[in-house]
Amino acid sequence: MMLSNALFFSLLAGFTSAYSLGKLNHPAKASSPEISRRGVLLSLSAATVNVVLLANPNQVRAESAAIQDSLDIENFLKTGNDSGGNMGVSSQAGKSRPQTGVVLRDGSEVSQDRQGNLVSEILTGSKANPVAVLVSFKSPWKLETGPVYDVECRDGKTGDGAFLAVSDDVKGKKIQDLSTDFLFKRLFQPEARFSFYGPPTDVKVKSSRTEGNYRFIELSFSTLSQSTNSEIPRKALLVATIPEGTNNAVMLVGSAKASRWRNGADKRVRETIESFRAVPAPKTGMKLRAKQRGAQPIEF
Repeated sequence: MMLSNALFFSLLAGFTSAYSLGKLNHPAKASSPEISRRGVLLSLSAATVNVVLLANPNQVRAESAAIQDSLDIENFLKTGNDSGGNMGVSSQAGKSRPQTGVVLRDGSEVSQDRQGNLVSEILTGSKANPVAVLVSFKSPWKLETGPVYDVECRDGKTGDGAFLAVSDDVKGKKIQDLSTDFLFKRLFQPEARFSFYGPPTDVKVKSSRTEGNYRFIELSFSTLSQSTNSEIPRKALLVATIPEGTNNAVMLVGSAKASRWRNGADKRVRETIESFRAVPAPKTGMKLRAKQRGAQPIEF
């Protein structure tokens, strides 16, 4: 970055004042390299920010947007956006990114065509023994992108939507033998999709059936609204299967507010859930590696 003379002298003035401040704060130890260096660096950092602000204010605004510590769950479920602040590194490391268990395969992309057909290749198993799975479903909602999403489609106005999740190791059990509590971990455990401000309440299973290799569960629950501190009833459908050669249940979860469910949202959720398929991915010569999310690779 090229600096003008005015910017250069602003930086130089900041360095000079920083050095003077170190001597004033520690007159008896002004010659100490450690104290002088600490004082200079702390004050110099503030002067540097001022210089960069003058040089490139857009860059500073973008970098400042990477600081956030909370997420408005009600607004996030409805729009996919957090009204509590801009999404960034700080929030991703905390509550801002739901833990769905999904690991995207390196070299592949999640795609959705104009008819709503979505395809994604994910990894199940472990880092030492990964297994590639090809997932597909048809959704009336658009595919969401960004740091807080793995594989998710939603209506930004209503909050209706569906997201992909992967369970822990099933320990050799068949899909019909898995408990609902085991499958619900990816929905309701801390930092799961619906649990930003405490686990959902009034969780009730309305029905559970198995058709071939697929398990269908209809349920209801209430999530906590951060803005009003009230509970918001939701209805959901979950479909799960254990693809051949894997030890994890791959799930698709569709949901909507209870008030919308009674007014036709249930039909769109059911059609999406019934279109879900998860099968072993075709063999290729590519190594099975997890796709990086942000600065660090995903461990699984």
